Amino acid sequence: MRFAKYALLICLSLFLVAGVASAADKKLKAGFIYVGPVGDYGWSHAHDLGRKFAEQQHPWLETVFIESVAEADSARIIDRFIQEEKCDVVFTTSFGYMEDTLKAGMKYPNKKFMHCSGFKQSKNVGTYFADLYQMYYLNGLMAGAMTKSNKIGYVAAFPIPELIRHINAFALGIKETNPDARVHVKWIYAWYGPDKAKEAAEALIAEGCDTLAFTEDTPAVIEVGQAHTEKGKQIYTYAHYSPMEAYGKDSVVSGQLCDWGVMYEKILQDLYDGSWTPKDYWWLAKEKAVLLGGSMDSMVNPKFEAQLKSLMTDSKDFGKLSVYDLVVKRYDQMKQGVEIFDPYTGPIKDNTGAVKIKAGERASKGDLLSIMYYVDNVVGSIPK
Repeated sequence: MRFAKYALLICLSLFLVAGVASAADKKLKAGFIYVGPVGDYGWSHAHDLGRKFAEQQHPWLETVFIESVAEADSARIIDRFIQEEKCDVVFTTSFGYMEDTLKAGMKYPNKKFMHCSGFKQSKNVGTYFADLYQMYYLNGLMAGAMTKSNKIGYVAAFPIPELIRHINAFALGIKETNPDARVHVKWIYAWYGPDKAKEAAEALIAEGCDTLAFTEDTPAVIEVGQAHTEKGKQIYTYAHYSPMEAYGKDSVVSGQLCDWGVMYEKILQDLYDGSWTPKDYWWLAKEKAVLLGGSMDSMVNPKFEAQLKSLMTDSKDFGKLSVYDLVVKRYDQMKQGVEIFDPYTGPIKDNTGAVKIKAGERASKGDLLSIMYYVDNVVGSIPK
């Protein structure tokens, strides 16, 4: 009997040790699908930095990625990640991958999927986004104050809610410091299209714009701005997603930076420990997923700091102060949360005069995810 007890204890101990070892050996494999090349220095580059960061933070994590995947080809790549690579979760990082991601969720019910920038979830498909609209607004404060021509250009990839949200936020910031300035948009229908972006930037400058912002995944617009500045015509530019100030040291004023690393670290930890749910992870300045700046060293290019400190504006919140100080104060408010300050607080009208957000009201996340109108200082109409 005594021997039987000892045998039982030994077996139980071995079982527990095996269980601990099994838990310690537990791995998670994640696949990432990028719409552009990881060397684009924009969207896909920023996501890949986030993937690498998460892999460094989590020793149990293994990742694979495929770059430059056309949106029409995403279903095939998802199948490859699940069937051949044996991924536990797949991250699809372009808006156009949304429907194929949802279909994959139905096809592979025992796997998890995360779609970036989308708005549809299912029992094993979640969504996530580190949204930059707050940073675009802050850049708009600077752009409105610094422009001499009152014509500000925007080179944009595709007319989807994400880009409209960013264009409008940029315009709302411009309007706060310069109600006379107008935003002119050129669509290039490419996420990664440096030649098209350069052509659009040149056209906007030829039309009188002295300031350029953009959504395209290369520094092409900044390179155009820097080239004109070096020739004696100052063109102000605002970087996008990655630290691009080095490409326009005399042109880049600031920009918006995205830290996908903190987001991937959190989502993957949730997946690993079993606390993940198919919710929408929507991170902003408060969560430190988005940052202001054209470089990681400062929120404003030191070349333009004195100029921004010399430009004064009247704020209904803070009274008379420099544009630089207004940017700092607004940024601090955003870090506290959208309840403290959000650019999409009414009254806001579209450029036909229709009231879209009433005075004192703040746009909901649903409103922001579906926005498809230009605010009243953006010229033209959104392409169908």
